[in-house]
Amino acid sequence: MLKTKKYFLSRFIAIVFLNIFFLSACSAPDYEVFNDSPGYLKDLHGKWVVINYWADWCPPCIKEMPELSSFYDSNREKVHVFAYNFDRLEGEELQEQILRFEVNVPSILTDPGQLFDWESPSSLPTTFIVDPKGTTKEILIGPQTKETLESIIKKYKEI
Repeated sequence: MLKTKKYFLSRFIAIVFLNIFFLSACSAPDYEVFNDSPGYLKDLHGKWVVINYWADWCPPCIKEMPELSSFYDSNREKVHVFAYNFDRLEGEELQEQILRFEVNVPSILTDPGQLFDWESPSSLPTTFIVDPKGTTKEILIGPQTKETLESIIKKYKEI
């Protein structure tokens, strides 16, 4: 009887240990992307990250979208680009705005402020530039162009 108890106890401990190990190894993603795979912050390292806060009630945000899309299309090999809807829309509401305003960059659903320890911007559009090591290099207020985004990244590469 004692051998049976020891056997089951040792098996129970092994199962508990394996569950703890696998649960910690299979942690939840750090962020969600609309209509795309979720991601981990560690996967962003090694590339520049550009995150643009926008809203449908912000005319400069809408004017800026084609520039952000052009920047994304030209630089996707070396830069992760995300749009973040300031109003935190999701699902069909977000889909409708993405189509209406031609948001052609991935839309991150997780508040980037929580990921990078930022304050929510006080005006829109606001664009954050993060270097390949994960350090925020610039916070840009107002609409940006493909050229201004490229020049900022180039400036830090040369330092």
